[in-house]
Amino acid sequence: MTAMDRARTVVEQVMARSEVMIKELHDTDELTDARVVFDQVWPSSDGGTQVRSNLLRALVHAGGYCSAAYDISTGALLGATLGFMGRSEDGQPFLHSHMSGVVDSHRNRHIGTAMKLHQRWWALREGVPVIAWTFDPLVRRNAYINLCKLGVEVRGYHVNFYGEMHDAINAGDPTDRVVAWWEVDSPRAESAAAGKLRPVPDAQMQGRADVRLVHTPHDIVELRVQEPERARAWRLQVRAELSEAFAQGWFVDAITEEGAYVVRPRLSP
Repeated sequence: MTAMDRARTVVEQVMARSEVMIKELHDTDELTDARVVFDQVWPSSDGGTQVRSNLLRALVHAGGYCSAAYDISTGALLGATLGFMGRSEDGQPFLHSHMSGVVDSHRNRHIGTAMKLHQRWWALREGVPVIAWTFDPLVRRNAYINLCKLGVEVRGYHVNFYGEMHDAINAGDPTDRVVAWWEVDSPRAESAAAGKLRPVPDAQMQGRADVRLVHTPHDIVELRVQEPERARAWRLQVRAELSEAFAQGWFVDAITEEGAYVVRPRLSP
């Protein structure tokens, strides 16, 4: 069985467990479903849309990816994902997974993971070697999914990457982001798809000279609301520690049970 066949099997299994059907979107009417999800997940303070259907159509027509997740029983629209092609600094092509969201009422059903795994199957089918995206390093649950459920490598810290944003999630907070780099045909991606990657016990990492631990808050979303000054302090601390590590050529490939990034030096070839 090829990597693409295995990826397709995993997607079918995860969709069944999550009770969703994930469908690639192509024409303008279909793509409206994705826009509806994005505007619901990231509502704009001025009532505008996150991305118009005609732009979605152009991105997909140019070789990008867009899909939506629907409830198997009711057909209700539950999530959507958008990606477009890019090229890294060393010239490597990759799919930039720009937006992926699940409506609030249906979170915790592993729909987001199912959509990412569908995207991986698409990339293997289309011969795209890497999927990359940015995420907020303070959101521990996303770090866990990316590192353990998907098998990404985390690299590159960008301070206030998107500038000021006005949606309900990001308004009032610097949009610091790290890069998830997902080699879709790698042993790590295969291990993650097989459920073999787990958080590392913190005790195994303590006192080791070959790793650094960068801790994260338990729930930064709640902390921003309840204690904004503490949330800002966490932002500055993680920014300083990860920026320094990445500047020295280190990278992240694991997370501990207590939510700390495991940062390692990249071995010379």
